[in-house]
Amino acid sequence: MTGPQPRAAGEPLVSVVGVDAGGAPPHPAVAPLLARARLVVGAARHLAAVAVPAAATTVVLGPLAPALDRLAAAVAAGAPAVVLASGDPGLFGIVRRLRAAGLPVRVLPAVSSVAAAFARAGLDWDGAAVVTAHGRDLRPALNACRALPAVAVLTAPGAGAAEIGAGLAGWPRDFVVAEHLGTDAERVTWTTADAAAGRVWADPHVLLSLTPAAADGLAPAGGAASQEGAAVTAEAGSAGGKLRPGVGPMRTDNQPAAAPASGWALPESAYAHRAAMITKAEVRALVVARLRPRLGRLVWDVGAGSGSVGIECALLGAAVIAVERDPTAPVAANAARHGVHLRVVTGDAPAALHGLPDPDAVFVGGGGTDVLAAVAARRPDRLVATLAALDRVAPAVHLLRAAGYAVSGSQLAAARLADLPGGSVRLAATNPVVVITGERP
Repeated sequence: MTGPQPRAAGEPLVSVVGVDAGGAPPHPAVAPLLARARLVVGAARHLAAVAVPAAATTVVLGPLAPALDRLAAAVAAGAPAVVLASGDPGLFGIVRRLRAAGLPVRVLPAVSSVAAAFARAGLDWDGAAVVTAHGRDLRPALNACRALPAVAVLTAPGAGAAEIGAGLAGWPRDFVVAEHLGTDAERVTWTTADAAAGRVWADPHVLLSLTPAAADGLAPAGGAASQEGAAVTAEAGSAGGKLRPGVGPMRTDNQPAAAPASGWALPESAYAHRAAMITKAEVRALVVARLRPRLGRLVWDVGAGSGSVGIECALLGAAVIAVERDPTAPVAANAARHGVHLRVVTGDAPAALHGLPDPDAVFVGGGGTDVLAAVAARRPDRLVATLAALDRVAPAVHLLRAAGYAVSGSQLAAARLADLPGGSVRLAATNPVVVITGERP
């Protein structure tokens, strides 16, 4: 990311002014900037909220391109210009677009809508991730809410609390929905993802998605309350109405979706497993690399067993669904041990895959070609399978190629150091495993 560019003395700037989402008074420099402005650009509600001088031309934001042209012309003519924006214009705001257009800018931010929403809810947010669904595919924001314990989402019509609530079926989440922040109609509602899915919310709003552990004890005690003029309500089933068990601690390293400090491809001793039925660390390292987990992606771990692959994908920021036929398998206990939340689906694949949200990547650690075929039919970008029996390799490769995947594969045969009497060491072989990767062109 580049810093401010050098400019000639006296070069006019476009002043980008944040209109406070929290209701605080504007920065002292705003009034003189507006008094000198010859062009003021902003949404209708922002233009109505400030004192625009009579001599200034106003442009109501709709499509951005015409406004950028007017701003460029103002800069060329040496006319002071002001752009009004919500809260902090550098947080998923207009600053990036102005700089991309080559306009010299200075920014006077106000309290962002995200900061105001957390403040209204009485929550700290130093461990939260901030994502946007405004003008973008909803799935990355939805998957962030599936993966992380505290996420703030900047919403848009058709991509808000109702849609995200519906997409979180199977993931227990409490919601804080902040509507009309900074206005007389401000309303902050504690609810659940399920309940939010059946509601109509004012657009745009700020959504806080919280695991029950992140929300417990922090919402209003129930019913309506007043907080700086806001209507704050807690609905039945939310943390504000009835506390529920948590699913893991908030991260405290200022990196809500960073690589885990303890690393990945952890030793088998880091997981509870039965009769050594676990993807070995050397194999897991390659499998996780092929799956490419990250924030905003959804990974299926089919035949999860101990859940080691899915857990390490979750540690790297991905949302994960673990499918396992054995209801006594330790996948949930292992996830809790590592402080991540997986959605665990108990049942036999491929039948158990029906109705699950479409994945971005899938690991198949168990099952036959019928499972592989069912997964390929869902068209994930990447599909990784491990096979110990050589007679299954060729059918799997042919199946994936027939489904339109480019296929590559490797056999891994690791040998680990083992102690011998007298201080010597030997190599102890692990079972060879073939790792097949299918990638959509």
